[in-house]
Order: sequence, then C-alpha cells, then structure tokens
Amino acid sequence: MDRRNKGISRRSVLMAAGTSITLTAMAQPTQAVTITRQVSASPDEPGKRADLAEQAIVQRHVRTLWDQPHARLGTLVWPASLLDQSFMSWCYWWQAHLLDCAVDAAYRARTPERFDRVVALARGIRTRNLTGWTNRYYDDMAWLVLALERADRLLGIRFGDAVGELRADLIDGWNPVVGAVPWRSGDEYYNTPAIGPTGIAMARLGELARAGQLADFLYTRLRDTDSGLILDGVHEPGGRVERTVHTYCQGVAIGLETELAVRTGEAGPRRRVAALVAAVADGLTDAGVIAAAAGDDSGLFMGILARYLAEAALSLGDTTAADIVHASARAAWKHRAEVDGLPLFGVDWTRPVTVPEHPGTFPQLMHSSAASSANFSRDLSVQLSGWMLLEADYRLTAAGR
Repeated sequence: MDRRNKGISRRSVLMAAGTSITLTAMAQPTQAVTITRQVSASPDEPGKRADLAEQAIVQRHVRTLWDQPHARLGTLVWPASLLDQSFMSWCYWWQAHLLDCAVDAAYRARTPERFDRVVALARGIRTRNLTGWTNRYYDDMAWLVLALERADRLLGIRFGDAVGELRADLIDGWNPVVGAVPWRSGDEYYNTPAIGPTGIAMARLGELARAGQLADFLYTRLRDTDSGLILDGVHEPGGRVERTVHTYCQGVAIGLETELAVRTGEAGPRRRVAALVAAVADGLTDAGVIAAAAGDDSGLFMGILARYLAEAALSLGDTTAADIVHASARAAWKHRAEVDGLPLFGVDWTRPVTVPEHPGTFPQLMHSSAASSANFSRDLSVQLSGWMLLEADYRLTAAGR
C-alpha cells in the first residue's frame, strides 16, 4: 500500500496558525485530573500492556493540528493548556518518536485506525515543520527518516520522496575530514545522538560504507575504555570530548553495530554489540532495569535504549539485551500509576510513580514547560519511553526471546 503525503498550502497553514494564536490569547481553563497508585489488575500479556500504553498517549496527547482534519501531533505535556494544544512550541524529534511508536503499534496489530494514525502524524510533522521534512539538526532528521523508513518497509506507507530528501540532507552534512555528521548544520560538535541514528539510517538505506565509518568513529573516538560505554560527543577541531554518559547513546551505538553485523556478516560489529550490552548491564542498570532519566528531552533516553537492545536480541540473539528489556518492562508496569484505567509511567522504572497527596492535580493555566519539572510524568517524552519499552517487550516475547 502506498499512501502518499499530500501537501497543504502555505496559505492554509498560516491561516490555521493565526487561528491557533487567537485561541491561545483567550482565557485558559484550569484542568485537573486524578491519578492513583491503586492500579487495576494487570494484564499479563505484553501485547495488551503495549496496547494500554498506546491508548494512554493517544487519548491524552494526540490532537488535531491547526484544524487540519488529517494532520495530528502529540502535545508535549498532559494535561495541556490551549497554548500547548496550539503546537506553537515545536519539538521535531519527540514527534518523530511518537510516529515511530505508532508504527510499532500498527505493525503489532494492523488496523485501519492505526494505519490512519501513522499517516496523520507524519502529515502533522510535515505541516508543523513549515519548511518541509528537513531542518538543520541532523539528529532530528535521522530520527524522522528512521520512522518513515519503517513505515514504508513494515506497513507499506510511503510519503513521496520524504525519505530521499532526508537521506540527501544527512549525506550533505557529512564532513569528510572528521568522518562524521555534526549535531547540526554549521556546528563543530560531533555527538553520538546525531551520529548513531544517522548511521542506523545509512545502513538501512544501503549506505553501508558510511554507516561503518560512523560506527568506527563512535568506537574509536567516543568509547570510554574504562567503562566500555559511549560518551556524548567531541568538539572539532581540537578533539575536546564531552564525557557525559547517556543511556540513549548506548542504544544508538548498539543499534548501529547490530545493523552492520546483520548486513555485513562480519564478526567485529557483533563483538562490539556484545561488549556494549555487557557494559550497559554493568553500568547503566539497577537490578537489571535501565537506569532512570529525568523529564523533558531525557525522558526519551530509556525507551531508545530499550528499542535497540530489543533489536540486538532479535537480530543477534543477545540474551543479556533481552533480559534487560524484560526486566525493565516488568518494573515499569509494576510501578506505574493510573488515570482512568490507563498507565502513567515515571522517569525511574524501579520506583512507583509519584502521585500527589490530594486528588485533582495538574492544574494548568499557562504554557506548561516551566511547570513540567513538578511532575515529569506529564512529559510526552517520558510516556513515549514507557510505550516504546512495552512494544519492545512485546516483540521479544512474540519472537520467543
């Protein structure tokens, strides 16, 4: 099936944006919801748990964009003020991961509603980005091309030459002197969050030589020899390394080496995957559960690691990777809160979600970013991590891993 993306005129976008701005100038209603730690009886089947996580995000976050009936996006927080629902604040890469999770769900259970949602979310990204599919951040574009490529390969949903446009921009960003792509156009910071997903995309799109160079860059330039973990990035020229360790940096490195191991049949990438998974188990888990993050952008880090641990387990039979995903899924589900019977996940899967002492919480009158720190479970990123984890757990279970 080929569902091609149909463009929306610039005039209609501007009119819709104007309407949205007018709405946000109106008085904002106070919203209140009640969350509880008294969770309902757990479904044991991973597919049903993934389905409930999907329902929670669709009901709480997914909204129509600017009165365009076939374009949707996810609000960045929940509950969302009218300003939040206007999508004036734009977070490209969160939406790319929302699309990727929607692809997961449609592949798990192929229904017309899920297929339509994939189409609507991709159209929403294209519309809200205003200038097309691309932007100046290579990590953003890499995440989106991965979601769009999977929609095409797994579901048969294609959006014209969107993948080709994004691929061309990623290749244009290549610095042959450094041997990698930077974080963003014109920047001198070469970081794992851009290099890793770009490498995965290059491998899946047939650019194995480039993918191999990016994997070598991570291994030779950004691998900490003491811990075996991948560091955040390096400034060029000069070679000053940012030594922060993030869970999702390990995830994308594992994902890239897994792609190379499968596509080249070489032993080197397989050894690197095994070593990095072991390093993650040793340094970035708590009782076998992926280490906690925080809210905002870092809320996505845990889920990204889970996605690519699952890929290593499925493609290479890595049992340690599978064990981490399963343990993390059990912990996240056990420690969830609930709202109207649907899960609400936290940033630390080893601890119960923090719930207010009094019912009727999350009052919201203004733009929500500043208030997010009060309860990180409000962030779309945190809930996407939970959904991504449960989809990964389902794929492994369904495959007998």
